[in-house]
Amino acid sequence: MSENVEAKTDVVLVGAGIMSATLGALLRQLQPEWSITAFERLDAAAAESSDPWNNAGTGHSALCELNYTPAKPDGSVDITKAINVNEQFQVSRQFWAYAIDKGILSDPKNFINPIPHVSFVHGADNVKYLRARYDALAGHPLFADMEYSESPEWFSERLPLMAEGRDFSDPVALNWTETGTDVDFGALTKQLVNNVAASGGTVFFGHEVTNLSKQSDGSWIVKVRNRRTGESRKVHAKFVFVGAGGGALHLLQKSGIAEAKGFGGFPVSGAFLRCTNPEVIARHSAKVYGKAAVGAPPMSVPHLDTRVINGEQGLLFGPYAGWSPKFLKQGGVMDLPKSVKPNNLMSMLGVGMTELGLVKYLVSELSQSPADRIVTLSEFAPEARLEDWELIVAGQRVQVIRRKGAGGVLEFGTAVVNAADGTIAGLLGASPGASTAVPAMLDVLERCFPQQWAGWQPKLKEMVPSLGIKLSENPALFEQVWNWSTKSLELDVASDPVPTAPVEAAAV
Repeated sequence: MSENVEAKTDVVLVGAGIMSATLGALLRQLQPEWSITAFERLDAAAAESSDPWNNAGTGHSALCELNYTPAKPDGSVDITKAINVNEQFQVSRQFWAYAIDKGILSDPKNFINPIPHVSFVHGADNVKYLRARYDALAGHPLFADMEYSESPEWFSERLPLMAEGRDFSDPVALNWTETGTDVDFGALTKQLVNNVAASGGTVFFGHEVTNLSKQSDGSWIVKVRNRRTGESRKVHAKFVFVGAGGGALHLLQKSGIAEAKGFGGFPVSGAFLRCTNPEVIARHSAKVYGKAAVGAPPMSVPHLDTRVINGEQGLLFGPYAGWSPKFLKQGGVMDLPKSVKPNNLMSMLGVGMTELGLVKYLVSELSQSPADRIVTLSEFAPEARLEDWELIVAGQRVQVIRRKGAGGVLEFGTAVVNAADGTIAGLLGASPGASTAVPAMLDVLERCFPQQWAGWQPKLKEMVPSLGIKLSENPALFEQVWNWSTKSLELDVASDPVPTAPVEAAAV
């Protein structure tokens, strides 16, 4: 071991976003005696992708996101991915409820609030698709509360902002789920990081991990630079988790682990229109998702999105895609070139040849003027005015490029990468991302700590009662954990009443 190692720790967490914060909080419950040290390159927790203005905050549960329910050639709808995503969100929800009950988290209204999740389409073919989607989901235990309507009157009552100026001769349809949520992952992350620190962990802000070197005994020397002073130090760790968002790929490459070879990253930036008119904001209270444009990637699904941040309701529309070679919003323009290595060059080139549609989409997005963006918004809010909205730049997303055959394939999801000996792991990718933080980190624990996993089961079952069980196949257990988490997270607080879907609309 290097002579100038300044500190030893059991666990190093790279980054102070939702993934590292969640893993730290889980380990605090499972192994309270382990020492945990976190390093964040910025001066605050959740300042990159976990920041509430940098992500959509849906609490991705596949209630409204149409990209999780693709149409089949025969006109039926595949709900496999929707069920899987919803199952993962239920795991996160259970841990948050446990954390509230145990005082790990405080005041759930600080980070989670009830907001209806709505799927919206117009045009006869799309209406037919949405009806098929409803028919496929409505009988399922995880989606039993979903409503369907093609009624312009019902539409106007529930979505007045979207109804103003709308020509209802163009048929519309809605899937409406009243029990959706808005999640401020920035606030949640900060509470979890504070818990890790208050329970004995150490969190360094303004400190960037610059290198990872594996030792003969399987441990790691973590090289860290103080971005304020320029000084470097080395820390000895038994386990390292790279939860650095877009910065994870570079560090996993530097670690030299075989499992990271062949992976590449394709950065996509995003922007949203944020409403600045309180009167407009007050006229919409729902997360309304539409269909992505033909040729657009799944992450580009347009949505008119009510947010609750710092106790105040806000309204976003987007995303509008952009492109930058940076892997982090506060990264560098050399991030992409530096990520190209001999072991992933063919993967990167292969994606470049097969994703020409994505390139065309990005070029069209980059050429949009402010007026063009309002035209896009007007599909949702026909009376939208440019002066009521401002453009904000959201977080960077680095989509996973995975080796496939002689080339590579672009994946719009998340991927856990870990060394075979379990001494290091990292998370690559984006959506559904934050909403699946708990199951993703449980996956890391199972992969990297197989010797402890069996002994952790009683505590894990206390934190996540449905662990290892598919709630979709156990309606009674689902009802039990749903009712418990709803109460603990204060999601049962009465909100303004909304009209019930007409029976005739739901029985087309």
